[in-house]
Amino acid sequence: MRGDPKPPPRKSPAAPTLAGRLRKHSTSLLLLLLWFALSLYLFISPTPPAAAPLRRSAFLRSKARALSATTAGAPPVRIYVYDLPARFNRDWVAADARCARHLFAAEVAVHEALLAYAGRAARPDDADLFFVPVYVSCNFSTPNGFPSLSHARGLLADAVHLLRTQMPYWNRSAGADHVFVASHDFGACFHPMEDVAIADGIPEFLKRSILLQTFGVQGHHVCQEVEHVVIPPHVPPEVSHELPEPEKVRRDIFAFFRGKMEVHPKNISGRFYSKKVRTELLQHYGRNRKFYLKRKRFDNYQSEMARSLFCLCPLGWAPWSPRLVESVLLGCIPVIIADNIRLPFPSVLRWPEISLQVAEKDIASLETVLDHVVATNLTRIQKNLWDPMKRKALVFNRPMEVGDATWQVLRELEILLDQSQRRYVGSWR
Repeated sequence: MRGDPKPPPRKSPAAPTLAGRLRKHSTSLLLLLLWFALSLYLFISPTPPAAAPLRRSAFLRSKARALSATTAGAPPVRIYVYDLPARFNRDWVAADARCARHLFAAEVAVHEALLAYAGRAARPDDADLFFVPVYVSCNFSTPNGFPSLSHARGLLADAVHLLRTQMPYWNRSAGADHVFVASHDFGACFHPMEDVAIADGIPEFLKRSILLQTFGVQGHHVCQEVEHVVIPPHVPPEVSHELPEPEKVRRDIFAFFRGKMEVHPKNISGRFYSKKVRTELLQHYGRNRKFYLKRKRFDNYQSEMARSLFCLCPLGWAPWSPRLVESVLLGCIPVIIADNIRLPFPSVLRWPEISLQVAEKDIASLETVLDHVVATNLTRIQKNLWDPMKRKALVFNRPMEVGDATWQVLRELEILLDQSQRRYVGSWR
């Protein structure tokens, strides 16, 4: 209508001024520069993030190298062996031949096998991992003839100091890609008594490294709070060759054990040896004719094991024992009496198929358990146990052979590297 007010005329928007355009572009440019600076910092920062993976040179190489190594019969992990001064290793073997043959001698056997391994990294820059050959269990200075570990921490600390000050590779990862052998009762806690081992703990300078250790238990334990691989105790390879094949031996002993069994288990240190397990074995079965239990040493005890159906493997101070390996090599079914023990290379050996585990509290029922096995699945267990590949996986050959204990160690290290890469990639998703 004519009397209606007209709306005010719409103003066209003012053109942006030069100052406004400059402010807008300056803000965008500043944000871009901040993003670039942050990206550059993260890329070149000398301190890796806490979740950084083990360095893996193979991850950056072509897949052809890994494939060729696999088809040659060895895991593709590349490990460089440090050539340390002789005082860390060779001098100990030269001083006492027992150094290369006793139950802790995996540290010598792995070193010698890797030195002869054609697939090891010849140059440190080509390595995935670095092996540090320090023999800490060759000091046979104790009155009872067992190795002393009193010098272990000092000797290892000297070796790590050398690596830190004279070579760049330790400092690059703070030792996370370095491998040591700790083949003692409680690994790198370096003491045969568990309470003392726990109190001492693992040396701080080893806590980022990878340990190859005979000690392993289910659940938390101070002496395995480090990346590690459980390995078998050392038994000389010729043990499996000096006696007939297991399936050809007449087994006239039902259950066998020869070793320390104290009538009064609390020894002079005030501790109960074997958590009283061996004492209870002697009390329950010492006069049972089905059980061949002997307390005195006998150099030819392995011939007795070879004649036995079951070989008892109770814990000592630590849960593991060389009897475990000897039993498998000689075709005698291991009866493991050590609660919560972790056994070496479980994916290959499948321990439930070749051994029995009896709880420490069930010693009184042991005869019933063994009789049940004889009546039900003895033949099946023996067939699994007598597989030559099972025996080979527990032996440290020199030089290394496909499938032997050192080969299994390389396989486990390869798995650790892959797991580290997957954890790192997953953390960035």
